[in-house]
Amino acid sequence: MSNAKGDRRERELVNLLDDAGFAVMRAPASGSATTRELPDVLAGDGSKFYAIEAKSSAGDPIYLDGEEVYALVYFSRNFGAKPRIGVRFDREDWYFFHPDDLYQTDGGNYRVKKEKALAEGTDFDELAGHSEKRTLDDIGDEDEQETDETKDVRRVLEAVDRGDLGVEDGVEMLR
Repeated sequence: MSNAKGDRRERELVNLLDDAGFAVMRAPASGSATTRELPDVLAGDGSKFYAIEAKSSAGDPIYLDGEEVYALVYFSRNFGAKPRIGVRFDREDWYFFHPDDLYQTDGGNYRVKKEKALAEGTDFDELAGHSEKRTLDDIGDEDEQETDETKDVRRVLEAVDRGDLGVEDGVEMLR
């Protein structure tokens, strides 16, 4: 990602966190102006504290250097924050992952595919504590008396979960 685009995306994330009630700061020139490895964004709301490495891409997938991820985890542990990798693909929202939830390549680097971000990533509202992720099992346990519309939604989500249907196709079917 270009530096200008990366800077824009980091500022966008800072503004989202600020609007959600977090005290937030963007590390000045993270990764370039200092020899210390700093996360791109630090945010806290009194109960949740995050150190975030932000990545964005027009393409798919997003790669992260293994040393960069290690430095994020090390900093987070010492600072008392939760390490998160924030990814944003063009025309999509932000999604967040703990580094342990990312695919690690044979070379020790990390990769996030767009499909994984949309299917498994923590969205911004969940990160900020404004919503909670629900699984298909959670939905099924709540109400055995499903409407026809709910049954249709369930069928589409189950097909996406099994891999029979792509995420984008599922979204189109639910519109």
